[in-house]
Amino acid sequence: MRARVLFHQDNAPAHKAAVAMAAIEEMEFELLEHPPYSPDLAPSDFYLLPRLKVHLRGNKFEDNSEVMAAVEAFLEGQDKEFFSKGIMGLEKRYTKCINLLGDYVEK
Repeated sequence: MRARVLFHQDNAPAHKAAVAMAAIEEMEFELLEHPPYSPDLAPSDFYLLPRLKVHLRGNKFEDNSEVMAAVEAFLEGQDKEFFSKGIMGLEKRYTKCINLLGDYVEK
């Protein structure tokens, strides 16, 4: 039995392009709906990027390859629980958004 993969992305035009949607369908990912104009529901915005910013703060990079290496090291250094917390935060925010009748979770 194949594991079910839930895939989340916002509504950016590049994410909704035919080629992107075809790739998601080809991989048989289940696409989670993302309400329009809801950046507060993107795990990268509310969970991942703030922690990455803290990790990178104070560093001086000579070029883009150093930045990419630092980001890669950060991501590879996280355990399964780190990413699980971000996903669980998504569930809580979706619930709050529903309870607020679609209004922003964070104001």
